[in-house]
Amino acid sequence: MPGSICDLLPSTAALLGVPGALDTLGLTESVGDVDRIMVVLVDGLGWHLLPDVVDDAPLLASVLTGGTGRLRQLRCTFPSTTPTSLVSLGTGAQPGQHGILGFTLNIPGTGRVLNHIRWRDEPPVDEWQPLPTWFDRLAHAGVKARALLPEWFIGSGLTEAAYHGALFVPTHADDDYAQRMIDELRATPGLVYGYTADLDTMAHVFGVGSPEWHEAAARIDALLTRLAESLPANAALLVTADHGGFNVAADARIDMDADPRLAAGVRVVAGEPRVRYLHTQPGATADVVATWSELLAGCADVHTREQAVAAGLFGPVSPALLPRIGDVVVVCTGGWAVLATGHEPPESARLVGFHGASSAAEMDIPLIEIL
Repeated sequence: MPGSICDLLPSTAALLGVPGALDTLGLTESVGDVDRIMVVLVDGLGWHLLPDVVDDAPLLASVLTGGTGRLRQLRCTFPSTTPTSLVSLGTGAQPGQHGILGFTLNIPGTGRVLNHIRWRDEPPVDEWQPLPTWFDRLAHAGVKARALLPEWFIGSGLTEAAYHGALFVPTHADDDYAQRMIDELRATPGLVYGYTADLDTMAHVFGVGSPEWHEAAARIDALLTRLAESLPANAALLVTADHGGFNVAADARIDMDADPRLAAGVRVVAGEPRVRYLHTQPGATADVVATWSELLAGCADVHTREQAVAAGLFGPVSPALLPRIGDVVVVCTGGWAVLATGHEPPESARLVGFHGASSAAEMDIPLIEIL
């Protein structure tokens, strides 16, 4: 079985000598004796997309053929979406424990839908995501942990939920990001964490395989090459991702707000196009399940909340977090997506690339180790 994104920071912490940290990925054996580690998360660099980037990415091409570093497969958590994955990475916990159970979630007891990317003040972070992060644990163990993030990320709810305890180093668009990462790594032992959204942004806006996506892959490969070439002798570079993805064809998009039968009985819509959470009107759950199961047969698996939890989609779920999951959970299969044009900004329906569901193309991610 592949390891999980949840295993990466505990294994890294064990490598850096944090008491109680378990190296379930075996980094101590494969990486060896180092006192500083750089972890870079490339948003959207799914395992199954690696062959598609090799013409633009000499370093990743060499990794894929075994010429550079070590490559192995991990899995992200479900839903395969950035907020969920980042908090799974940061806490080492399954979504059913940390509570960031999707891209957007209904705040229980309200009609409000929280977009985790835009989350700032409410709800309070320590209430919405109360678990400690591995950045907290590193800091408490006296291991310096730095996160180099765009300035506007710092102070957001998602950043605090995923990386609380890190020393945040703000970056700007005109910075030499690679050099700043290298300088931090050389300055002090410990962990240096970096993140790039470039590839995922191009996948969403222009599509996987588009010229813009290939150009982003080349930029990321250049970044990783500089980092790899500048590693001190006592350091390792670990590269991973938060999810994969693919393009959804125009004729594989179902707009729930264009069909009154799909909108009937639904009170609040959350999630995202590949995984929908439907919070139903009182007494309407069974009818919504029946209608969606019939109309989306062959396009999606339709579960009640209880069925989705029992199937283990989110890992064990804390009882207090159950209301965040829809009364009905719709998981798209194949290449389908469910739009909600009456509930979400119009730009959501214009995206080309998607992810979020449980297919291998969305869930499988790489772990690249370079010394």
